[in-house]
Amino acid sequence: MAKTIKVFDLDGKPVGKIKLPPIFETPIRPDVIKRAVLAIQSSRFQPKGRDPMAGKRTTAESRGVGLGMARIPRIKGPTARGAFAPGTVGGRLAHPPTPEKKIVKKIPKKEKRLALFSAIAATASKETVASRGHAVEGVPQIPLVVVDEIEGLKRTKDVEETLIKLGVLADLYRVKESIKVRAGKGKLRGRRIKQAVGPLIVVAEDKGIGEAARNIPGVDVVPVKELNAEILAPGTHPGRLTIWTKGAIEALNKVYCKGEAA
Repeated sequence: MAKTIKVFDLDGKPVGKIKLPPIFETPIRPDVIKRAVLAIQSSRFQPKGRDPMAGKRTTAESRGVGLGMARIPRIKGPTARGAFAPGTVGGRLAHPPTPEKKIVKKIPKKEKRLALFSAIAATASKETVASRGHAVEGVPQIPLVVVDEIEGLKRTKDVEETLIKLGVLADLYRVKESIKVRAGKGKLRGRRIKQAVGPLIVVAEDKGIGEAARNIPGVDVVPVKELNAEILAPGTHPGRLTIWTKGAIEALNKVYCKGEAA
């Protein structure tokens, strides 16, 4: 039997009720979710390989046996410096990466669909959301469903005030406290800042909230038609704190279920 939950307004007060679609009753499968997330991430990897002649542009050759030295290839001259062989300075790699390697991982469509349904169902489990690290003490209900008026907010300040009234302040503070500058070379490679993942807002239609919320650390906004396992389970860990609009909940049946049980 479908579960009935409350719908909250922008002031955090209940104003109605709605039935959850059967998709929220899908068994939570962390193993399938992980495969789906890794498949999505693998499609963004940049293929790389080595020059076939790297480390081989030399006339070095071994001097043979009986000289009291290792038989590695050496450059000509009195220095007897090793070259060409793996383990020598400037030598070739033993097993270098090749551009022909298949780095994109694919999964069957049914498994991908199960992973999405399972990730959606995980957002309705308070234990799963809390175990992921989210601060859910002040959240009045999980899953948290709000009226569609939130989709039309166009100012960052208004979105912040709404999230605070909905009891998500503790999780926003957790994200803010987690922000730090990464140590090491990662700072030079587009990964300077490291921070936790915050709440996700799922809308039926983005009427301005996407641009308004993008300056709030950790908060993401996504239309219900663009949901995937990685957004709902960042880092392959299911149970992201998710705020659904009433229209998004109603659209789940039309977009994904289409009359069939999840």
